[in-house]
Amino acid sequence: MPRKPRKPCSYPDCPELTEERYCDKHKKEMDSDYNRNNRPFKHLYNTSRWKKLRTQFLQEHPLCVKCKSKCVIKAAEVVDHIQPHQGDEELFWDESNWQSLCKCCHDKKTAKEDGRWRKKGRVYSY
Repeated sequence: MPRKPRKPCSYPDCPELTEERYCDKHKKEMDSDYNRNNRPFKHLYNTSRWKKLRTQFLQEHPLCVKCKSKCVIKAAEVVDHIQPHQGDEELFWDESNWQSLCKCCHDKKTAKEDGRWRKKGRVYSY
């Protein structure tokens, strides 16, 4: 099967040709920069307290809430924050703000909230 033509790396002043957006040298740098700037609260998900509470919550609520409302039985894989916490630790640890979702439902919900489907309530001016 034919491959896409290689194009210059999107990193400023980088002459490397790549099939992706960034060359191998700059991809790791851009990924770490994205994670550092866009998810500064990521460390909360790596704590032993979260891992323990997450496991316990999924044992108590084993079915996806969204699928269950559509009369579909599907196992939950993710503990979702109903109201996005955006780094607010009090909201992050509030169990009344949690719901169990399957990965598919969680990804759809998160994409809508993050604006990845261009439905974010922002007004842009040019």
